[in-house]
Amino acid sequence: MTSSPHAAPPHGGQPWPRRPHGFARAGARQAAGARVQITAFALALLAGLAGASQAQSPSGTAKGTPPATPPVVLSSPLPPGAGGSPPAGVPAGSGAGFHSPNSPIAPLPDRNDVVPWSVLTDLTKKTTRDSIVPVFNDAQKGLDKTVQRIQGFMMPMNARATQTHFLLTSVPLTCSFCMPGGPESMVEVKAKTPVRYSLEPVVVEGRFTVLTNDPYGLFYRMVDAVPVK
Repeated sequence: MTSSPHAAPPHGGQPWPRRPHGFARAGARQAAGARVQITAFALALLAGLAGASQAQSPSGTAKGTPPATPPVVLSSPLPPGAGGSPPAGVPAGSGAGFHSPNSPIAPLPDRNDVVPWSVLTDLTKKTTRDSIVPVFNDAQKGLDKTVQRIQGFMMPMNARATQTHFLLTSVPLTCSFCMPGGPESMVEVKAKTPVRYSLEPVVVEGRFTVLTNDPYGLFYRMVDAVPVK
């Protein structure tokens, strides 16, 4: 018996068009692929939730009892009270900077030969029609166009092992796309001698400048910088 080009529906009516076998196989493959993707996504989501649960419930903690909040660790030295949880209404990535207590990187060590971040971050700002500009105090103005040393964490501008243009920040980065603080917590550095990138704090010496109306929103810059121990 030869098959007709159209298969009859089970209860009469117009015949249904016959789909090519290749189309059916392609549809089955797409459906199977979609199921695999959904299953993989679900497994990854469950694994992530399990990992988060384990991280929030350390061994020795009773089930259902929230773990103790770790103390806030700040880069030293910063203004008193700076670096904690941002006040209500203040967005992240502003202010003196926040050093996460979960960071594997230690805070800045105390040094007597560098400008303290407490001096740089202790400023006010004013809002103009199209920007937010700093209002420098006398201590910050006194640093303008003088040779100074700054200690901080490097935020590189490219993937090279050495950097000649980078940012120094008061606290380390928490992620690749997060700003650790506001513009008062960073210094733009243009180095005369390349500086090797490091997760550990670095110190540079150069000509320091305060920026009253920088087009990129920066407050401080150092040029002709060289690395120092």
